[in-house]
Amino acid sequence: MRLKSLAITAAMTLAAGAAHAQYTDGVIKIGVLNDQSGLYADVSGPGGTWAAKQAVEDFGAAKKGMKVEVVFGDHQNKPDVGSNIARQWYDVDHVDMIVDVPTSSVALAINQITKEKNKVFLASGPATADLTGPQCSPNTVHWTYDTWALANGTGKAIVQTGGKSWFFITADYAFGHALERDTKAVVEANGGKVVGAVRAPFPGTDFSSFLLQAQASKAQIIGLANAGGDTINSIKQAAEFGIVEGGQKLAGMLMFISDVHALGLKTAQGLNFTTAWYWDANDANRAFAKQFAAANGGKMPTMVQAGIYSAVTHYLKAVEALKSDADGAKVVAEMKKLPTEDKLFGKGMIREDGRHMHDMYLVEVKKPSESKGPWDYLTIKKTIPANEAFRPLKDGGCPLVKS
Repeated sequence: MRLKSLAITAAMTLAAGAAHAQYTDGVIKIGVLNDQSGLYADVSGPGGTWAAKQAVEDFGAAKKGMKVEVVFGDHQNKPDVGSNIARQWYDVDHVDMIVDVPTSSVALAINQITKEKNKVFLASGPATADLTGPQCSPNTVHWTYDTWALANGTGKAIVQTGGKSWFFITADYAFGHALERDTKAVVEANGGKVVGAVRAPFPGTDFSSFLLQAQASKAQIIGLANAGGDTINSIKQAAEFGIVEGGQKLAGMLMFISDVHALGLKTAQGLNFTTAWYWDANDANRAFAKQFAAANGGKMPTMVQAGIYSAVTHYLKAVEALKSDADGAKVVAEMKKLPTEDKLFGKGMIREDGRHMHDMYLVEVKKPSESKGPWDYLTIKKTIPANEAFRPLKDGGCPLVKS
């Protein structure tokens, strides 16, 4: 009789726990929104969807009784397309959280819609530091990198080693403008000067006229305030014009391991850039990269894809702690309350402005003779501690920050 009583008590306890968890529609639904087939497809794309799904699996959601579904959409790098998908997901498809969203103009739109709908936006792909500045939101966390971190990592290092005069080739949309702005501030603060800049259509294929203007400026450094395919095309065409051979240097202000792979070491060797993550930095990263490569045609993961994994992992921890995904602002508040820790980004935290804090790395592309095998492309030159890597909290202008 006592055994039967214990069994009934246990069953009631489990039922109470399940009833207490308020997951909307009984499902925690995650939407990966990015460029699935265009300019930034290698940066996040299908690999980003895989990373989100892997985070759910590694978290053990099913074993914990958490039903999690991952869907994906292609915003085509267009704010209107991304906005339509987000509204459909939030209003009709019951998506609780959107993750990734490369292309800052799309991300800023998703940021606003997410706040209106009181959902969650975890930004891994976009760069604009405005997401934790004037446009900060109680529903958004900016995870992987931003324009301030890129400027202060790469820009500062180049100026301090003699690259004093700069000319920018800038992608003509929110991301490019923010990256040029933040890098210019760093260059000037460290005794350098910007002698000129030109805005290039986004996306672009022919950068010849812009490169010729940069070459004619005689600037020591040509700062490429663009990304993905635009950066790759800029560097390839600069090589055709003999710009580096002529004594000027290129600064890829936002580069990814996928860009280096597309360029090849012969063309990319010697480039310095800042990254949040590198697949060959430690055993945990290498193990993840091996899994990723097996599922993604032999490619190594970018920092954006690693950031998606990390962000989704922490989101699930917060939802589990709250036993609810219903109120986006409350979920983000819980994410800020809990310290972050996962196998790819280690220990960190989320500031009140929504900035995820972690170390960044200044890297240099290896010479072909230095590479020991496929995807062995980078040397870590410097670890930039989190409190130096990102903009000071007081300087961002985020309305959420108490003065």
